[in-house]
Amino acid sequence: MSETYYVTTPIYYVNDAPHIGHSYTTIAADALSRYYRSAGRDVHFLTGTDEHGIKIVKAAGDKGLTPQQLADSVVVHFQQLWKDLEITNDDFIRTSSPRHEKRVQALVSEMVKRDEIYLDKYEGWYDEG
Repeated sequence: MSETYYVTTPIYYVNDAPHIGHSYTTIAADALSRYYRSAGRDVHFLTGTDEHGIKIVKAAGDKGLTPQQLADSVVVHFQQLWKDLEITNDDFIRTSSPRHEKRVQALVSEMVKRDEIYLDKYEGWYDEG
């Protein structure tokens, strides 16, 4: 079989329900995946949600929820929208899922072992928006 063609969307913040921008990038990735599949390529199409960050903490706090509670309540809207749009993703990842956390921990541990990560200080501008 041919080399796998890997397609991914951004991993979307779950601070609110999905909107047309989320749909646009997911439909574009889906179209690309379908094209390569029709050309006989082995395709792995991933989408998912980023459930960590200050936007999620603030949105959860505004609703009187924990960030995980907010993520759990919003992620279902993304998953249902992709079903409604007949998106052909092979996988859906949540950054709060145990398999994601385990893999990230393994990668970071490996980088620490190789001395590719170090502690330091950084100052700079940050725009939450």
